[in-house]
Amino acid sequence: MTAETRTVEHLDHEPLTRDEVAAKIARDIPAGSYVNLGIGQPTLVSNYLDVDSDVVLHTENGMLGMGPVATGEDIDPDLTNAGKIPVTELPGASYFHHADSFAMMRGGHLDVCVLGAFQVGIQGDLANWHTGSPDAIPAVGGAMDLAIGAKDVFVMMTLFDKDGRAKLVSECTYPLTGVACVSRVYSDLAIFELGPAGVTVAETWSISVDELSARLHLPLLRA
Repeated sequence: MTAETRTVEHLDHEPLTRDEVAAKIARDIPAGSYVNLGIGQPTLVSNYLDVDSDVVLHTENGMLGMGPVATGEDIDPDLTNAGKIPVTELPGASYFHHADSFAMMRGGHLDVCVLGAFQVGIQGDLANWHTGSPDAIPAVGGAMDLAIGAKDVFVMMTLFDKDGRAKLVSECTYPLTGVACVSRVYSDLAIFELGPAGVTVAETWSISVDELSARLHLPLLRA
């Protein structure tokens, strides 16, 4: 957010759908960026990227130049992203070994990654691989490599879980994926910037900043 940006409260708007959140993220990815989209909701971002933005999508199973999700006759069972979702390829797409893909992730070659989360701490800590529950199936995958390797980490998630518990928290209670790595959170109710000064609200939908602060039990800053 720039110095001229002001917090916008869309009180007459319903909470955003997953597709609307994905479109917001796609809007904010700088032109020319190399980007990894995590498994699950973040995959939707590929459907909303401007074709003229020159954003290059990376998938950890070994591809650069991934296009939107494939449908109908465009589905190729041998062409999938890391979540096994059929995808398309753009002109100039390239393929490489899994080890080379992780070297790109760990080596700081990605500008942005978009990940889902169980919890995000206000200092930017990320928990997205395990809830700690005895019956939960842990699935860290490449998330820890992306969290520490990408220059910017955007999180796409609902702000509250199915039981109404906040997922943006003062301190994560689930096992961490990365420490102080998240720069921005995109949710159905608000967009947040995380930084040394605290949590700043950029936009809200169907709820005010004051109401959000009360529900989250967190101090929130206005842009």
